[in-house]
Amino acid sequence: MIIDCHGHYTTFPKAVADYREQQKNQVNIDPNFIGEKGIINLTDDQIRESIVKNQLRLQQERGTDLTLFSPRASWMSHHLGNQHTSRFWTEHQNDIIRRVCDLFPANFAPVAQLPQSPGLTPEKLIPELIRCVEMGFVGCNLNPDTTGGHWRDLPLSDKSWYPFYEKMVELDIPAMIHVSEACNSCFSTTGSYYLSADTVAFDQFMYSDVFKDFPTIKFIIPHGGGAVPYHWGRFRGIAQDKGLGDLKEKVLHNIFFDTCVYHQPGIDLLLEVIPVDNILFASEMIGAVRGIDPETGHYYDDTKRYIDNNSKLTHEEKHKIFETNALRIFSRLKHWIQ
Repeated sequence: MIIDCHGHYTTFPKAVADYREQQKNQVNIDPNFIGEKGIINLTDDQIRESIVKNQLRLQQERGTDLTLFSPRASWMSHHLGNQHTSRFWTEHQNDIIRRVCDLFPANFAPVAQLPQSPGLTPEKLIPELIRCVEMGFVGCNLNPDTTGGHWRDLPLSDKSWYPFYEKMVELDIPAMIHVSEACNSCFSTTGSYYLSADTVAFDQFMYSDVFKDFPTIKFIIPHGGGAVPYHWGRFRGIAQDKGLGDLKEKVLHNIFFDTCVYHQPGIDLLLEVIPVDNILFASEMIGAVRGIDPETGHYYDDTKRYIDNNSKLTHEEKHKIFETNALRIFSRLKHWIQ
């Protein structure tokens, strides 16, 4: 199988956007607004149409089989509203993802959004994680900065995260590190903010005892790991200077990188620096970069092509990247496939 570990539902029908706009309008008037979860009127046919013409079509055209599918990352917008509106929005998002996967079980497996909000203790995220696991979800997306680029949250190394990490380990659920919309004018959402947040998360983990305290916990850092593979020597040297030990031993039992890198030299660098066992195939298609590369004539986010065209990978190594690494890291995926 060709398993894409990083897909978002970016083609939601209009009713979903309408619900969110109404919510945003209410909290703009009253930041303490609670309201209620309410209903999003969305038919199965509307969902089918939004998927068949978009993600499913591209899966078939590009030769991939299964996408781990989560809500649109930039729409998580954890900085908007409060913990109540975030919870309602998140529950709706996850419910819809499950509906997509029920309609197309051979093509999509569900990954959860979390009901994060500035100042909310991570322990409060556990009920939604449990609910989603009970619905068959195989992973979750974890936002290290709910303030949208202002970085006012405690780092991922802080002990306040430990109850949530304990539940991740208990449920054997990996988390993809993924920020949402940037509301700091210093950042563009899908450019500087996404890539810098990936790098920040890695740096926070490198300095922490998280992997010592949770030796089986698993995190995926997307977008090829941000700046990490390109600056692997810097991080390795810092770890050495700070007495943190060998960097590979410290982090690569627990951190994995995806292939959302949109040109051949970038993918080749990732494959040269990071061990194959730590790389998962991903495209984030219909996401941050949607156009055709004039230098190649192919879509930038057709990342399978870059793996296929790498001249150094063996057949066995490509098989790991395309399938077996995902099945190992997302252990619950085997139940979904069955």
